Amino acid sequence: MILQQAPTVGTASSRRAQIRSAVRVSPASGAPISSATPLSIAAPCVLGRAAPARPLSRPPAAAATGVPTAADAARGAKVLDNVYDVVVVGGGLSGLVTAQALAAQHNVQNFLVTEARERVGGNITTMAGEGYIWEEGPNSFQPNDSMLQIAVDSGCEKDLVFGDPKAPRFVFWEGRLRPVPSGLDAVTFDLMSLPGKIRAGLGAVGLLRAPAPAQEESVEGFIRRNLGAEVFERLIEPFCSGVYAGNPAKLSMKAAFQKIWILEQKGGSLVGGALKLLQERKANPPPPRDPRLPPKPKGQTVGSFRKGLKMLPEAIEKKIKDKIRVNWKLAALTRDGEAYSLVYDTPEGRVLVRARAVALTAPSYVVSELLQAEVPAASSALSQFDYPPVGAVTLAYPVSAVREDRRAADGSVPGFGQLHPRTQGVTTLGTIYSSSLFPGRAPSGEILLLNYIGGTTNRGIVNQTKEQLVEQVDKDLRTMLLRPDAPKPRTVGVRVWPRAIPQFNIGHLDLLDTARSALDAKGWRGVFLGGNYVSGVALGKVVEYGYESAAALAAHLAKQPAASKSA
Repeated sequence: MILQQAPTVGTASSRRAQIRSAVRVSPASGAPISSATPLSIAAPCVLGRAAPARPLSRPPAAAATGVPTAADAARGAKVLDNVYDVVVVGGGLSGLVTAQALAAQHNVQNFLVTEARERVGGNITTMAGEGYIWEEGPNSFQPNDSMLQIAVDSGCEKDLVFGDPKAPRFVFWEGRLRPVPSGLDAVTFDLMSLPGKIRAGLGAVGLLRAPAPAQEESVEGFIRRNLGAEVFERLIEPFCSGVYAGNPAKLSMKAAFQKIWILEQKGGSLVGGALKLLQERKANPPPPRDPRLPPKPKGQTVGSFRKGLKMLPEAIEKKIKDKIRVNWKLAALTRDGEAYSLVYDTPEGRVLVRARAVALTAPSYVVSELLQAEVPAASSALSQFDYPPVGAVTLAYPVSAVREDRRAADGSVPGFGQLHPRTQGVTTLGTIYSSSLFPGRAPSGEILLLNYIGGTTNRGIVNQTKEQLVEQVDKDLRTMLLRPDAPKPRTVGVRVWPRAIPQFNIGHLDLLDTARSALDAKGWRGVFLGGNYVSGVALGKVVEYGYESAAALAAHLAKQPAASKSA
């Protein structure tokens, strides 16, 4: 989420097997999950979304159960003549990529994208003013090929910007910001003790590794068992705070970090699994890279766009603008013969739309409410995912306010940002050095710091004022990064997301299976579950999922009767 993207939730080979379980599809189709190298500083995921509109009225039966009926929702609605091939519910990045890929890669043109808000882009929230450009939702992405692909497909690849891959990342430990290892310094870095490094090395090759438990294992349990206490306490625990704003004692290793989890499954140890994966890739090389893609940035870096992340959804919107409807709030979804009926509240009144397939890319709690009347078992499963609150607090200081030991000879402040373990007496989860990471983010002579606060261990931020949040973040920064006599900050932006990042806790995959099974039992094979609670929380994986989901939808449509092509 916040300071890094989540590692891939499946390898190339395992991901294909997950496609059929990650999305609701017909037997021969599907879509997947997440990406990145541990401990780089990057993006929070796609955050929460407004709940769907409730029907304007309910008959007595609906009032008794609290669940509106489809008939009640559809009463008085204008019925569109066209039967769409696909309706994509949600105009966030997942929905936009899915829609554009349907048109560009699968020649599916008869689709509609609906968004409850007044704009597309979901919680990508780039702001600008008075010389600053700042993000109040996701802040960056890992530049995997899927992200580069969508930049090319949407025509904004020339606006890509990347952070310096040599820029250090820091963890605040025992009163100091200590650099995270990124290469040969893995032996000399001082974030861990020599015994801790030895323990980690022996565990990685399987010499000090306890057997895996029979039950699903938490991130904390997996890391302590394989790599020891120091790796967990000084690297992984703050990393979990940065990615998920979560509790590693509850996060599922298999669900949240499957790329690492699967190594032990494949090779008996982390190193053994890595070697086995290399052998598999050598025997089954990936297809040739698309020659249109720009070169992949080297090292552990992150990307954005010249004027912020909003440039991507805006570019996609231009490509498919005539297919998008904003301020359309979905009130009901039901099966209608061979098609699905979707009833919306729109600025022009209530509208009923029919479609051969539906891609639900909204957060799980929104989808849960939509399915409550028709598929209650799926609704119940999806309602159980936790989305803790997260605040994005953006502050500006003179560069001279930064401690001298953190400034370079030229006066700049190099680095991606910093992570803060919960044990170190700091409330802020992590800090991004926005103006050091990308050009043009702050006036000359200033440093722009994007700070995240809240999460599973600090849900009370929803009850704090903007001033209280700024005061807390400023206090933490003075403990770690700023000089004691630093001037008061300039508050550039404060936004609290009451429901931010979905927690991939123990049982997450079982709940997804329950929801998919319930949709199967109902005969709703044309309804595809999506969003970051399925794909993973990294923007790069949300995009990768969008491409996979489009392929799954196209495969499903190929097996179904053709839709009406009326306008």
